[in-house]
Amino acid sequence: MSRNFYILAATLGFFALVAGVMSLLPSGLQPGLPANGTLWRTMALILLLAGLASALIGVMSNLFEQVDRHSEEERRTSRQKRRSERN
Repeated sequence: MSRNFYILAATLGFFALVAGVMSLLPSGLQPGLPANGTLWRTMALILLLAGLASALIGVMSNLFEQVDRHSEEERRTSRQKRRSERN
C-alpha cells in the first residue's frame, strides 16, 4: 500500500517541477495558458506540499506495516515455543 503513496508523491513532485518551470518561462511561450507567474508558483507550492504529505503517509504506512509483520513473527515464534514446551 505504501508503494501507491510513493508513486503519488513522485507524480505530484513531477507536476510541481513542471509548474515551477512554467513560472519561469515568458508568457509568449505559453499560448492559451495562464501567463501569471504567481499562479504557477502557487500551483507548484501546493503540488509540492501535497507530494510531501503523500510521501510522509507512505513512509508512515510502510513503518506500520513493518511493525505489524515483526509483531506477527514474534507471536508465531512464541506460539511454537509454547507448543514445543507442552509436548
